[in-house]
Amino acid sequence: MALPEKHKHTVALQRCESYDPSQVHSAIGRQLELLGGAGCFFQKGQRVLIKPNLIVPKGPDVPAQTHPEVIYAMAQIVKEAGGFPIIGDSPAWSATAGCLKALGIDERLEELGVEIVNLNKPVRTKIAGVSVGISWVALEADVIVNLPKLKAHQQLGATFAFKNMYGCVAGLAGKEKAYWHFARGKEVEPFCRMIIGIYQKLSPVLNVIDGIVAMEGQGPINGQPREVGYLIAGTDPVACERVCCDLVGFDAGDLPLLVTAEKMGVGIPTDEPINIVGDTFTKPVCPNFKPAIQTPLRFTFPHICKSIAKQCIILLKNLFCFRKSDA
Repeated sequence: MALPEKHKHTVALQRCESYDPSQVHSAIGRQLELLGGAGCFFQKGQRVLIKPNLIVPKGPDVPAQTHPEVIYAMAQIVKEAGGFPIIGDSPAWSATAGCLKALGIDERLEELGVEIVNLNKPVRTKIAGVSVGISWVALEADVIVNLPKLKAHQQLGATFAFKNMYGCVAGLAGKEKAYWHFARGKEVEPFCRMIIGIYQKLSPVLNVIDGIVAMEGQGPINGQPREVGYLIAGTDPVACERVCCDLVGFDAGDLPLLVTAEKMGVGIPTDEPINIVGDTFTKPVCPNFKPAIQTPLRFTFPHICKSIAKQCIILLKNLFCFRKSDA
């Protein structure tokens, strides 16, 4: 079942003031109905890759990752529609299972029958003029649901929908994402074209952005929590990102990914209004939402080496804890 034409540039905005499981499930379910129904996005028998933002094994009190209740609710909804939910990412530090364990959701997902995977095994794919390793898990999924976290970002201003799909990049022992910051990060636009190209290649059927508690300040990891109180859902990443900008008072013209998307002709043009359904708001919902102090996009070689070392320490620590608990 295809998404109705009228919903292609529609954003379903749902007020959600807490991460109470029933409230989150109800909110996402209502958003899907407003966008034409769950059957427009995934159907019985399909393998549905749910791609949250997992980056470092920290608990849900640190808003660096998609909240566990948002992840769990989406997995439930996929199951209810007869699909097979798969949760996968390639965290900068740790692995998918390690991040989900830190979020306290791993056992509940296993009980629900959710497959948990690392987005590894790269397939070399031509994106924006370069060969990028995209995880075969993402390429082989029947459909992808994108579950980003609303965050200020110290290199790209903010990350809403586009950047989360960068987590489907695999290769170089899990550090290909860091490599592209080094190899492609000298200029912002080429890097953004690659990010947007990856999103287009994988073409998630739906974005549901966790903006219940966002991260302001030095995201994507070291910022502070800020209550926004909304879930943002839609199929057009530009429309979703522009609504997120309105919620937190950012200027879309200041965000490199949105500026580049406009140049590429991706998403709704800036002179077209977005059809917002569901709850209304007076912008901005969060006045004085703290932006991140910008740092260079390009990683240095020592930065990459430090990242590799940190990843090895975390993985070894997780392996030790696993063996100890298994003894």
